[in-house]
Amino acid sequence: MPRRLLRDHRIVVDDWRYAGDPEIAAGAAVPGTAVPLILNFAVWLTERARWEDYGGPLGVLLAPAHAVEQLAPDLARFACVAAEFPGPSEGRGYTQGRLLRERYRFAGELRATGHVGRDQLFFLARCGFNSFELPEAELEPARAALATFSAAYQSANDAGLAAKLARR
Repeated sequence: MPRRLLRDHRIVVDDWRYAGDPEIAAGAAVPGTAVPLILNFAVWLTERARWEDYGGPLGVLLAPAHAVEQLAPDLARFACVAAEFPGPSEGRGYTQGRLLRERYRFAGELRATGHVGRDQLFFLARCGFNSFELPEAELEPARAALATFSAAYQSANDAGLAAKLARR
C-alpha cells in the first residue's frame, strides 16, 4: 500500500521516495530517472556529484544537528526539504523550518517527519511546514487539528496554514 501523508491540508499519496527505501535500494531509482527522491543531507554533502544530473525532483532530509546554513547554497536544487523529529522532546526542526521559510525564502514542500503528533501540527504549520508524515490512523484527525485555532498572539510565518489567523 502506498504511503499517504497530509500535504497542504489534504490527505494524499506520497509521491516522494527516500533514498533508503527498499525499492530504491533495489535499483528502482538511479541518477537519470524521474522518481522524486529525498536524500539524507549527509549523502548530498558527500555524493553531490553523483546526484547533480539526477533527472527527477530532489529533496533532502535534515537531521536535528544539521545546520540550515550549510544547505543554503544548494537550496534552489531541492523541491522538498524534510526535517526529522526523532523524539518527542526534539524541537530543532521548528527552527530549521522557520529559517528555511523566512531567511532563505524556501518556497517548496517543507515536510515534518519522524515523531510528529497531531498536537504539534498547528505549531509546525506556523513555522512554515506544509507536509506531515503521520501514522495512517492519525491522518484524518490531524487534518481536522490544523483548524483548531483561529487567532494568534505572536506573528509567525504561517505558510503551512490554509487561512490567515486573526491577530490579538
